[in-house]
Amino acid sequence: MAEAFGFFQAWLKNPLRVAAIAPSSRSLANLITSKISHNTGPVIELGPGTGAFTRALIARGVTQEDLALIEFGSEFAAALHFHYPRARTLWMDAARLRTVDLFDGRSAGAVVSGLPLLSMPPRKVIAILTGAFRKMEPDGAFYQFTYGPRCPVPQRLLDHLGLEAERIGGTLANLPPAAVYRIRRRHPVPSHIVRFSSRQHVPVE
Repeated sequence: MAEAFGFFQAWLKNPLRVAAIAPSSRSLANLITSKISHNTGPVIELGPGTGAFTRALIARGVTQEDLALIEFGSEFAAALHFHYPRARTLWMDAARLRTVDLFDGRSAGAVVSGLPLLSMPPRKVIAILTGAFRKMEPDGAFYQFTYGPRCPVPQRLLDHLGLEAERIGGTLANLPPAAVYRIRRRHPVPSHIVRFSSRQHVPVE
């Protein structure tokens, strides 16, 4: 109850950043982490909030040492650092992900995102995705949930970045109901060749 109240207070302060009035449910946490295991390798979590997805990742065998928690909300970041002291918790904007070294040079196997991409401008979404894929193995996947009826990353942005999205499931046991998408490179290439640029122009409709 205290966790839900704290989340609601954060939403009241900044509804566009938090984007939900309650923490993600266990059902959504299980769904968004369903393709991840201890064999995935390091995992980056964007916008962990109260840690619903973090707990699910650890339950699936991802160690704290293999977790990087990127959180913009100072109150959430402090709580995450307290509860998961062996994970790397960074209080920062996820759009700056490309500027930090997270796992001593190792690439991540997956990114799990709780960010409200639908409420962000295209250039910020591009910066987040390019930063995430620079940190991942060529076959790494970006997992994103949404409350909307389709992928929260518009097709024109996916095309621009050479990515593809696949809906992997949905859950009604969440407030509000949510769906999860897996975003991957269309044609995986060696990581030293992949160099997306967040400064490229993208037409905005």
